[in-house]
Amino acid sequence: MPRLAVVNPDTATPAAKALLDKVDRALGVTPNMMRAMASSPAVLDAYLSFSGALAKGGLTGALREQIALVSAAENSCEYCYAAHHVLGARAGVSEADLAAGGRAEAADPKTAAALRFARSVIRTKGFVSDAELAEVREAGYSDGEVGEIIGAVALNVFTNYFNSVGHTEVDFPAKTLPTV
Repeated sequence: MPRLAVVNPDTATPAAKALLDKVDRALGVTPNMMRAMASSPAVLDAYLSFSGALAKGGLTGALREQIALVSAAENSCEYCYAAHHVLGARAGVSEADLAAGGRAEAADPKTAAALRFARSVIRTKGFVSDAELAEVREAGYSDGEVGEIIGAVALNVFTNYFNSVGHTEVDFPAKTLPTV
């Protein structure tokens, strides 16, 4: 049972309604997570702004979705794991890579290096080793892209924790979290 209320877009405050309408235009639906975030328009706006800023970076949408799968698996977030399977497929992530993403695996070696680095950032709380940083750089990621990987991790940890605290009702096809 959800522990944080979801906002009905039809009865939302003007600030929340404007943000929820923006989500609906972008996705064609208004997911429960964003409806719950709309209880504080500042929270929803922060999420949308951070996500929008990262979308303007050098990492592909597909890679950002795969990082989201890693984060969801590491943080046992069923909501995000289900959501990012759908969003990942829309971004062009193959079925095999969607299935492997939660284990920080991918068919492409460069992508796999980014996913392993993202997992290390989560597991070490940012205290990655010199070797882990060298590995992601050797795979071809610039310092700016490394920063974007860290940003994607931070954004997804936020949503994982938000949904875990809120027990957000999953409104995407359910997926079984991998054992990490």
